[in-house]
Amino acid sequence: MGKKVLIVGGVAGGASVAARVRRLDGQAEVIMFEKGPNVSFSNCSLPYHLSGIVENADSLVLMDPLQFKNQYDIEARVNSEVLKISREEKNVLVRNVETGEEYTESYDKLFLSPGANAITPRSIEGITSKHVFTVRNVVDIRRLQSYLLENEVENVAVVGGGFIGVEVAENLKMAGRNVSLIEALDQIMAPFDYDMAQILHKEMMDNGIDLILSDGVKAIHDSEVELASGNRVKAEAVVMAIGVAPETSLAREAGLEIGITGAIRVDHNYLTNDPDIYAVGDAIEVFHKLTGKPTRLALAGPAQRQARAAADHMYGIPHNNNGVIGSSVVRIFEINAASTGLNEKNLKAAGMNYDFVYVIPGDMVGLMPESQPMHFKLIYEVPTGKILGAQAIGKGNVDKRIDVIATMITMGGTLEDLKELELCYAPPFGTAKDVVNFAALVGLNILYGRYRQVPVTKVRELVEEGAFIVDVREPHEYSRGHLTTAVNIPLSQIRNRFDEIPKDQPVYLHCRSSQRSYNALLALQNAGYDNVVNIAGSYLGISLYEYFNDVKLGREKIVTAYNFR
Repeated sequence: MGKKVLIVGGVAGGASVAARVRRLDGQAEVIMFEKGPNVSFSNCSLPYHLSGIVENADSLVLMDPLQFKNQYDIEARVNSEVLKISREEKNVLVRNVETGEEYTESYDKLFLSPGANAITPRSIEGITSKHVFTVRNVVDIRRLQSYLLENEVENVAVVGGGFIGVEVAENLKMAGRNVSLIEALDQIMAPFDYDMAQILHKEMMDNGIDLILSDGVKAIHDSEVELASGNRVKAEAVVMAIGVAPETSLAREAGLEIGITGAIRVDHNYLTNDPDIYAVGDAIEVFHKLTGKPTRLALAGPAQRQARAAADHMYGIPHNNNGVIGSSVVRIFEINAASTGLNEKNLKAAGMNYDFVYVIPGDMVGLMPESQPMHFKLIYEVPTGKILGAQAIGKGNVDKRIDVIATMITMGGTLEDLKELELCYAPPFGTAKDVVNFAALVGLNILYGRYRQVPVTKVRELVEEGAFIVDVREPHEYSRGHLTTAVNIPLSQIRNRFDEIPKDQPVYLHCRSSQRSYNALLALQNAGYDNVVNIAGSYLGISLYEYFNDVKLGREKIVTAYNFR
């Protein structure tokens, strides 16, 4: 007889464990329990049913119990909730959700993949109302879509600006509804730094989303949401997407160890403090490769790798656990946004010494009609130049660039390594010096002190202080929009106009994307100027950063027009 393996939870973690066990052991008895009616579904695709991109909710279900049995000889028991683990007896108590019947099932090895639950604070008045929804599974998305259609809902409030909240808001808007996105923090999409998030804010606003930041929900009423600020938002339906909490109740009651992050603590091989119980997926605590500290990461890719590693360990197959770095990508209307590794917020919290570059090269050769600017932020360790993270936003292949950086981080790469990286090139796909190579070169210039820079976040301060700012774009570009205090001395004229640039005070230069201003800066340095500083991100970065501040926050404009192209 082979092993008897029980698995609590399906989807990415549990179903992957089951499939791997079967591939390794044709004699094992494999039983998978799922509390809901669907054991395998595309949870990342759930929001796209709201817009009709995924037309039929049935197609979100990837495999049913009969398919698991016929194709893999795996018994998938749906509508079956595991209530208790008896570690000494090595069995679990199961309740059939439909009939209420309870029974025990023994195990040789037990795998926990219970996932995470949507956070719904009971402190919010009206949180349990029938028009308040979460989006965690196929049942949830069916219920939400049915309510919207049956009640002809026009106004929806989405609470939370993470992946689910943003994707739900986007798809609801695409379906023709009025959508408000409410986020208590000062930005959406936490993996991105504040300067990069402004691009995402603009995209949401340009597509008609009522974006409300730095404000929380106080109460939910029948047709509106009351905010902490006292403002009210029309909403006949509310989607709560403020985050998830690991489902640890079963593990806690069984005496399994919980880590400092509040998730199940596991070792290198995803084994709990019980030698016969493993845990994988959203409910566990994982090791962060860059900080060296425990963290949580609710992503499908890592869950599948954990599942394979845990199953392998049960059969004596070694596994090299490199930890996680947190790579992700999202589409927001016409903008793609990807990130990997640590951002500035993470690094400051960890007390790590770092610097960054913000470049905006083209995502392909400019002659190509589809060519678009790509906003790319590369973060590295000082003084080693070790790559720590990156963020990319644009209409092109941001995922390709971030995947390159994720690979470099995993391999311990540095700016020098990235500079020399040989990548594919053809005009419709990229440039001979790709975005990532370009960022590495700029990073090395900064790291080695070849010139100085300031970020776009400091530009308002410079303008208000009356700093000497030179815009080296051509006059026709300057006339379309510029910083209110900037002096226009084009790169094509700068060598004949050195006498207009002071040497007794700092001089800040910018162009459209920092490339021409970099060349102007070198020309000035070669002419004896030691007081010149480049503005990272230049006009594209400045105008995008200030757009939200000016339009949404009503601050005094420091940019005469928003020329984003």
